[in-house]
Amino acid sequence: MTAPVNVSKGVSKERDDAKAPADLERMEPRAPGEPLLEVRDVVQEFAVRGPGGVKGAVVHAVSNVSFDIASGETLGIVGETGSGKSTLARSIIQEPRPKSGEVHLLGTDLMRLRRKALTRARRHVQMVYQDPFGSLNPKWRVTELVEEPLVGYGVKPAEKRRRRVAELLDLVGLDPSVYGRRRPHELSGGQCQRVAIARAIALNPALVVCDEPVASLDVLIQAQVLNLFERLRSELGLSYLFISHDMALVKQVSDRVAVMHLGQIAEIGPSEDLYHKPLHPYTSALLNSIPGLDPATGKVRRPAPPPGEPPSPIDPPSGCRFRTRCPFAQDRCATETPPLREVGTRRQVACHFPLDGKAGDAAPPPAASVS
Repeated sequence: MTAPVNVSKGVSKERDDAKAPADLERMEPRAPGEPLLEVRDVVQEFAVRGPGGVKGAVVHAVSNVSFDIASGETLGIVGETGSGKSTLARSIIQEPRPKSGEVHLLGTDLMRLRRKALTRARRHVQMVYQDPFGSLNPKWRVTELVEEPLVGYGVKPAEKRRRRVAELLDLVGLDPSVYGRRRPHELSGGQCQRVAIARAIALNPALVVCDEPVASLDVLIQAQVLNLFERLRSELGLSYLFISHDMALVKQVSDRVAVMHLGQIAEIGPSEDLYHKPLHPYTSALLNSIPGLDPATGKVRRPAPPPGEPPSPIDPPSGCRFRTRCPFAQDRCATETPPLREVGTRRQVACHFPLDGKAGDAAPPPAASVS
């Protein structure tokens, strides 16, 4: 079992002593205001093999996805299971490499890098996975797990690595003298995830991709891990790509939110604006699936799941991929793929007839609907 690729930024003179070699220092965006990460028209597809390995259909996992992440920003990605969130995350770190598009990290297009150059660039973007036990080698001790990226990127001498490991464990709330010699099976789920986070920030990454990092934890431990993420962002100047199917959780941790549906971005915007005034019918449907309390009446608002079943990514609908479940779909939705366009300040939506109201509000009745 192999460990994920991982990386950190020193925030004090003491921590500077444990930094990686000069050629592995964190790069910075080339110009003020330049995005840390730029994703442009990324496409990821997988062939479905039939008997004898014969290529059959194609799974359209990610289709022409574009977005930016600024330095110090947390971008949340939400959507139903199978919407392509995790595939997008792995495509960003080039595991596997996308079929087409551009992924610019700190001004460098990762799509054009090969072997050693890609390995060097990957230290600037790391992942924290959903299953903390599955992402840690069960035979290794905690100190060995956290030290692995330091060894891989040539941090020397060993004493410097040991100091760095102790510092990282202390940073994530684990006493090195207590937990350093333990193995993953001797830790709780929350403690394992803290070890995974310590390993992820070991070499000063600019960006940490969090793929459902608290989904397997109970509510109390979720809150503790989320608070840890926020504290590390403040202390280390990290940026996050935070993936989850939990709409309420993503709002809590994100500056902006991108909603994915069937491999495409349906809507992007500041979290407060998007949650209070969704523009895409799919976003509105997701928000209506969150249980809540009516402040006016005190009555519990029962969740209403999005209508219908998601189409197959092997044979997605023409035009707008949400049209088969959308109550406001018109003929145009079946023939034209809606582009992700600017609507208002810092809002983007991929819909020909965006909503104009709060979650659950209806758009004007369509003139001609499409089933």
